[in-house]
Amino acid sequence: MKLSELRKSGHAPSLFSAFLYFDVSFMIWVLLGALGAYITADFGLSASQIGFIVGIPILAGSVFRILVGILTDRYGPKKTSIAGMVVTMVPLLWGWLFGTSLSELIAIGLLLGVAGASFSASLPMASRWYPPHLQGVAMGIAGAGNSGTLFATLFGPRLAEIVGWNGVMGLALIPLSLVLISYILMAKEPPNQPAPKPLKAYFRVFQERDTWYFCLLYSVTFGGFVGLSSFLSYFFVNQYAVSGVRAGEFVTLVVAAGSLLRPIGGLIADKIGGARLLTVLFVGVALCMFAVSFLPPIAFALTVLFIGMGCLGMGNGAVFQLVPQRFHKEIGMVTGIVGAAGGVGGFFLPNILGLFKDITGTYASGFLLFALSACFALGLLLFAQHSWKKAWTETKQTTSI
Repeated sequence: MKLSELRKSGHAPSLFSAFLYFDVSFMIWVLLGALGAYITADFGLSASQIGFIVGIPILAGSVFRILVGILTDRYGPKKTSIAGMVVTMVPLLWGWLFGTSLSELIAIGLLLGVAGASFSASLPMASRWYPPHLQGVAMGIAGAGNSGTLFATLFGPRLAEIVGWNGVMGLALIPLSLVLISYILMAKEPPNQPAPKPLKAYFRVFQERDTWYFCLLYSVTFGGFVGLSSFLSYFFVNQYAVSGVRAGEFVTLVVAAGSLLRPIGGLIADKIGGARLLTVLFVGVALCMFAVSFLPPIAFALTVLFIGMGCLGMGNGAVFQLVPQRFHKEIGMVTGIVGAAGGVGGFFLPNILGLFKDITGTYASGFLLFALSACFALGLLLFAQHSWKKAWTETKQTTSI
């Protein structure tokens, strides 16, 4: 694939708008995790409690992603995205002006899940504008919006030192408002928006075995990425006794690998096939998380986490090189379902790390369990590949898997 093909095909302003929407939404979605050390100080939370709190937006996002996926298929990604940004302003206002009790914090986290649901509108916006052989790179560019985590982890703690974590929630309204305005002006509904179906028709994809394969794979790649993004700030403070600001810098460093390599993963998957790339990446994730389970010196831990997050980010791009090939007409709904599974994985990971820390007194067992999850995903992938190759052959699919 040549980059000139990407410029000539599709609609670049819509692709860029999809990236911006996902970027600012992802920043807001993981904001509680980035501010975890400051929230813990205010409310006196344990490791398992903060794991639960930072996991709430991720789990809520999983539920909302299915709803947003249906709305995207019925009404189009542009209308759905605009509505999503407007709703996302509610928890930010709430957290800024109020947010003084634990029950309010839980409610704010639930509503922040709408920001995480942006995935189900931004990726279909990118996918429907581009031909099959450009799906990996187009979806990768839009999906690189998970780089919003970098802004949350880099600037969130610094701003919290000045205005408090509540003030950071208010400041987040500024970039969200700017992206909303630019999205309204630049984005266009794709020309091949499918005709609305009866509501029950959207749920037929649950009967497809491949839907569940993609869900399980993405629960490890994306679930690992967003789960670690939300919890690592607290992990660095608690395990290595660094400041909240320094922990934010460390998280920004490792998250950068996963965010920036996601489109690279999509690009490579277009060339060699998503399944082939995922085989290598799951091995890399398992080895890196196994190394972290020894709780090595911080320099080594940062190195392997950087590599591991890079593998997870590329894995996200690889999974969504495969999804549009299999479910082109139902891409909005399936993106929502698979994205929801990723969110569920992202909810359980910080909870597992925090819970095992409280039970065993160490993070080692939690990271070891994640390494075993990557091994399970590898085995599932090898099993699923056989049916994929058969299905691709029967439909005369020419795109690499």
